[in-house]
Amino acid sequence: MKDAVVTSHFDKLETRSADQRAADIARALPEQIARAQALAGYATSLAGIDAASVTDRTALAALPVLRKSEIGKAQAGEAPLGGFAGPVSGFAHIFQSPGPIYEPGNIGDDWWRMGRFLHAAGVGKGDIVQNCFGYHLTPAGMIFESGARAVGATVLPAGTGQTELQARAAHDIGVTAYAGTPDFLKVILDKADQMGLSLSITKAVVGGGALFPSLRQEYADRGIACLQSYATADLGNIAYESAAIEGMIVDEGVIVEIVRPGTGDPVAEGEVGEVVVTTLNPDYPLIRFATGDLSAVMAGESPCGRTNMRIKGWMGRADQTTKIKGMFVRPEQVADLVARHPDLTRARVVAEREGEMDVMQVQLETEATDASVYEQSVLDTLKLRGRIEIVPVGSLPNDGKVIEDRRSYD
Repeated sequence: MKDAVVTSHFDKLETRSADQRAADIARALPEQIARAQALAGYATSLAGIDAASVTDRTALAALPVLRKSEIGKAQAGEAPLGGFAGPVSGFAHIFQSPGPIYEPGNIGDDWWRMGRFLHAAGVGKGDIVQNCFGYHLTPAGMIFESGARAVGATVLPAGTGQTELQARAAHDIGVTAYAGTPDFLKVILDKADQMGLSLSITKAVVGGGALFPSLRQEYADRGIACLQSYATADLGNIAYESAAIEGMIVDEGVIVEIVRPGTGDPVAEGEVGEVVVTTLNPDYPLIRFATGDLSAVMAGESPCGRTNMRIKGWMGRADQTTKIKGMFVRPEQVADLVARHPDLTRARVVAEREGEMDVMQVQLETEATDASVYEQSVLDTLKLRGRIEIVPVGSLPNDGKVIEDRRSYD
């Protein structure tokens, strides 16, 4: 499958030079910051910011991170969108996600930018897409339907469940492509086998769950090329695979940063951190929106010719808050600890059990040798006493974790 690299591209944006992309961002980003400043939701966080000066990633990184919990709180006080978007009358749909959180949506111009992913997966005019993402309350079904329309494909709005009916419809209609969670396609394929039905599915575009290599291989053995995207209800498409299957290419309608969990500080290329996204969608300008997901930037460009930054895909959750000795310890507190000592490069809090008691170990990357220097800072920031372990610089795992819970809950 890696040999079948798509050579045509969705548009010219995908193959821009780094200089051209930076110049385009320098024009678009100040306009987006100004749009956000006009919304009540950003009245405090972006107050006093000179929008015209926010023209690159460095300037963007100086702005505060926006967390989903903040939007939820704002929506509770100012329904339904919390002042982070214009009036509801300007949108075609309002969706609900767990929380509850409400997200707006529109129909025209591939609003969630999913067409770019479907095109990279080879889906287009002549394909019939069985869309098995949910259409009820949440936007996933509409997100992928919008993408299918953008590439000229026909959609069977199948939704979730009803496996026997889904298998029958796929056979009768001659469905050629599947959209949905990675594992539900196998359920449909197995049901079709039980029913003695032959299916014509050769392409699959998946999201909303992990695509394990063994499952991708099973689909390949059945003649189905399966690619995955990384999207959210708030942001739409963030990144996607191409036929090269070498990382996930960042979508052209967003700016992605990888930051140290608990902070808004970008990490070095290759280091695991939290995915923070700024969307260039003028209808819903989310600025430095923290996804809560972990990933890392990959070096170089994709062999498929798309030139935008690549990330490694989903690598876990950034919110590692845990309770030790009855006290919550959060990533922000660990970041505060590191910030107090210039010699510290990284830190990790480890929660363990000894006997029937919680114990906290604090691992610190530093060239210093005297652990006692950090005792008061640990108490001040973490509100707990713990064993301090000095470890060599660069020795902590590159997995994005700043809090590790080793306690067994079995």
